[in-house]
Amino acid sequence: MAQRKVSILDKASEEVAHVAYFIESKGMSTTAKLFVNDAFSFFEKLGDARIKHRPCQFSDWNLEGSRCATFKRKFVVAYLETEKEIIICDFALQKLLR
Repeated sequence: MAQRKVSILDKASEEVAHVAYFIESKGMSTTAKLFVNDAFSFFEKLGDARIKHRPCQFSDWNLEGSRCATFKRKFVVAYLETEKEIIICDFALQKLLR
């Protein structure tokens, strides 16, 4: 399996943290930790060179040439790809995007 380097921009990390803080504020600290672990594991899986996702349908990300992947059916991960690297640019709740 050809694995590309995965870089995560601060914006994406912060958005994952915001979701985790929300989950934790509901009294589910273990679930919040699991969510963060699952999100970063998913980011690493995007480094697999065999995986190709569709270009983003959301206008701001489409202009940048980003590709989108769905995480847990509710979240969208926007990333840029090169031959040797995946750059995770953003992480957002799908229903908030246009």
